[in-house]
Amino acid sequence: MISENNKEQLSPFELSLLLEKKVKEKDSSISNLLNAGRGNPNWIAPIPREAYFLLGQFALSEVSLSQSGLTADMINQNENRESRYLSFLAAHKSEGADLLHEIWSDNNSYLGMSKENWLAKMLDYIIGDNYPQPVRVLDACEQPIKQYLNQKLFLNQQTPFDIFSVEGGTAGICYLFDTLVNNFLLNKGDKIALMLPMFAPYLELPELPHYEFDIVKVNAKQTMLHGKLTYQYPEEELAKLKDPSIKAVFVVNPSNPTANAMCDSSIDQIKQIVSADNPNLMILTDDVYGTFVPKFRSLFAELPKNTACIYSYSKYFGATGWRIGNIIIGKDNIFDKLIADLPMYETEKLTKRYSSMDISDAAIPFIDRLVADSRDISLNHAAGVSAPQQAMMALFSLYALLDSEEKYKKEVMGICHRREELLFQTIGLDEPLQSLNTAYYCELNLNYWLRKRYGADFTDYLVKTSTITEILTELAVAEELLVLKANGFGSDDWAIRISLANLPTKDYQEVGNRLIRLFDRLKQNWKSQMMIGGH
Repeated sequence: MISENNKEQLSPFELSLLLEKKVKEKDSSISNLLNAGRGNPNWIAPIPREAYFLLGQFALSEVSLSQSGLTADMINQNENRESRYLSFLAAHKSEGADLLHEIWSDNNSYLGMSKENWLAKMLDYIIGDNYPQPVRVLDACEQPIKQYLNQKLFLNQQTPFDIFSVEGGTAGICYLFDTLVNNFLLNKGDKIALMLPMFAPYLELPELPHYEFDIVKVNAKQTMLHGKLTYQYPEEELAKLKDPSIKAVFVVNPSNPTANAMCDSSIDQIKQIVSADNPNLMILTDDVYGTFVPKFRSLFAELPKNTACIYSYSKYFGATGWRIGNIIIGKDNIFDKLIADLPMYETEKLTKRYSSMDISDAAIPFIDRLVADSRDISLNHAAGVSAPQQAMMALFSLYALLDSEEKYKKEVMGICHRREELLFQTIGLDEPLQSLNTAYYCELNLNYWLRKRYGADFTDYLVKTSTITEILTELAVAEELLVLKANGFGSDDWAIRISLANLPTKDYQEVGNRLIRLFDRLKQNWKSQMMIGGH
């Protein structure tokens, strides 16, 4: 049994799970529960999924052409395949078939190879009968994924880059931290900067015993930009990165939970700092929410030499269960340079570490070290995300690339912003600056909102006599509404994170109503106590 004191120490996610259990114990039906703490989206991209399953059906039909129906030899069954493929698509009219036909007919160089070769490889991937090879990323998936990333996140920048397909963004950050440590680019006690607020587990990760980094916090502040509220990094906070003893900086951009992308002036300041003050600064950026911003500008687009970028398909395509993402590293990068400059005794240790690989240590690029380390080196030959998963990534990518009018992007962004609009209208706040706001989450500073709605006296009393954990417990038990405390993300002690992704749109008005009901009741109780005390 967790005591009330121990409950204060729980992470935002562990507290939410505990409160959900508490609500279920009170009412096993939990028909009235609204869980606005979960970040799992309640939309999917159906068209590329339909294309995926159709391609799987066609792959199975190709298998049957071999002498044994159990022999997955379709990669060699190329004779008259185009005719069979087009006939198959014509017989299965659907939006998924239309996408596959568009991919086949498109004249863009999205595939990186002939369409016949691409199809043969994709059929093999989707059957999943062979180990993923190459292990870093499969041939027929590499160019569609790169084109998607470059167009949607990197503003079509011209710097060549490599990708390592991984099991989602969380795997990506674990792999990055481990390989940085394994290659002496980060050592225990080294100073790294975290740009706050950020996803709570990422905040906890650098404090684990095998890292124990010295953390410098770069804090975003609620500010006005173009007459609207947003969360941005003040110049004096970003100036902390000038310190050359700070070896790396980690940022989630757009942020979780504030849901705001970094503004141009902040990106320009970081560029200036790297150029003039800290040229060896390693930048790790998680851009998973970038595709929810109208015109997103990734740090990788501006500083490709210094930046390792992580991107997951999970949120945008409603694919959290697929566990698919990528680590992106520029071909000319600071990581390779720093490894080349290591002292001899560390170089000798690395030579021994990677000795089982059929390549000299000095010639192993950082991205290939990531791949090897992800399988403890000895299993490097069996690394990589499964072939069927990579095939899904390729189809997601091609779907977005061929959507020239960005209909899907507009639809998904519209869902998020409509939900935010309903919530903010209900609680009486203006929406944040839309051009930098994903509206995937919102961070509500209760101290700010309560003062605005209920006055300073009540707010001061509540902040003095209660904790945010106690408030969220009351909100869960009395109103059956779950949200996350945001201080575990590096935000204000009285901030909460509300997910705008996982509930039906109509429910966000009710989320606001339940917040209001709770605080109306708490204020009335306070008034009653004041009256009794006055008598």
